[in-house]
Amino acid sequence: MSSAADVSPSNSDTGSIGSTSGYDTARIEQVKAWLSSQFNAVGRQVPDFQYTPSNVAHLHNIVLLSQARTRASSIVADDLRIKAAEYRSQAVRVREILDSVGLSQERLPPLAVGSIQVIATVANLLSIRDTELSSFMVAMGDLMLRKEDVKEKRTKLIKESKKLLEYTRKAIAKLNDLKKTLLKFENEVPAHEAHMNQWESNLITMDSKERQYVLQHSNYKALLNHVGYVPDINHGVLIKLAEHRKDLEKKTKPIMDTLRSYQDLPPDKALAALAIEDKKRQYAAAENYLEDVLHSALTTQK
Repeated sequence: MSSAADVSPSNSDTGSIGSTSGYDTARIEQVKAWLSSQFNAVGRQVPDFQYTPSNVAHLHNIVLLSQARTRASSIVADDLRIKAAEYRSQAVRVREILDSVGLSQERLPPLAVGSIQVIATVANLLSIRDTELSSFMVAMGDLMLRKEDVKEKRTKLIKESKKLLEYTRKAIAKLNDLKKTLLKFENEVPAHEAHMNQWESNLITMDSKERQYVLQHSNYKALLNHVGYVPDINHGVLIKLAEHRKDLEKKTKPIMDTLRSYQDLPPDKALAALAIEDKKRQYAAAENYLEDVLHSALTTQK
């Protein structure tokens, strides 16, 4: 019934029964009959809706499943009725046998009836069909095995519970430590924020200085290019040129000393003029040699 109601379409989909051309008429009739039986069982009418191939196929599957379950339930019910009739007939025979030997329930003392009821209750609890001592022993043995199994499981669960409890305690302790650490960090936040603000201010200053230095570097580079400086003139080259200059100064110093000595020349001006001109030529040659050395050194470095 509930299955039929679940597959019924909504009011927006309701409509007259469409043409059955192309459909399986037998299936549609079977579905209609099943729906009518299900809705009539609860006093309701089957709602009108359009029978489409998908609806008919879905409802037909439900019909087949419902009929199969109904048949299975009928078979089980018939079997239970047969067993119940057999148990009743067996109960009548057992009662007749007990009456014939004087052991009917009416003739037994109340204590015996109570004991029998206790035995029957225990037999039902142990799921045994007779009251033989061997059946009770087997059932009790099974019960003891179950008890030991349950005991082992209980012991195992207790150990696991203790482990979980220990893990829980450790987790709680760890959580408390984390809370303390978090509180400590939260308290240190203002101090770190002050440091961060200071670092941010320093970064701004450094950025400004960097732009200033980059601009100065560009200016210095333009100035060096303007005066003819090339990267090949490095510190090592300048040192070598200074050493050459010192060597040349050593070589020209005697000449300069000689020229200075000419200040005390004899009155013969002609000889003095010739000597001065000779020293000047030597001095000019030394200067030309110095310039050639400097020029050759620069050319070699390039």
